[in-house]
Amino acid sequence: MSEEYDDPAGGPGAPGDYAERVLETVELIPPGRVMSYGDIAEWLGEGGPRQVGRVLALYGSGVPWWRVVRTDGVLLPGHELRALDAYRAEGTPLRTAGPASEGHVPRVDMRRARWDGRTPGADGAEDG
Repeated sequence: MSEEYDDPAGGPGAPGDYAERVLETVELIPPGRVMSYGDIAEWLGEGGPRQVGRVLALYGSGVPWWRVVRTDGVLLPGHELRALDAYRAEGTPLRTAGPASEGHVPRVDMRRARWDGRTPGADGAEDG
């Protein structure tokens, strides 16, 4: 692994170029839609899900972090209720927990909520 790629997310302090690109990408995700950590890395063409997660852990409080999820739609542990409030306010498609998972929070319905980085809104139509 090259030295410049050892930690593309950077560390505490000002975010580096890679971190800035991750944060800018998160800001592009429309309300009601999500991307996975891996989707963002793929869209940027560098890094991976862990690097994207590190960027969000360090610098993500100022962006709509709840729009970045695991590929299975499971909500971020420890932040489930805040994320769920945001999803409901934005109309993000959710999958309800089944009867066997009593007390569990819903997941994001990735089939319906996943954003491909191209379509402008939740229904694919231009806003405005």
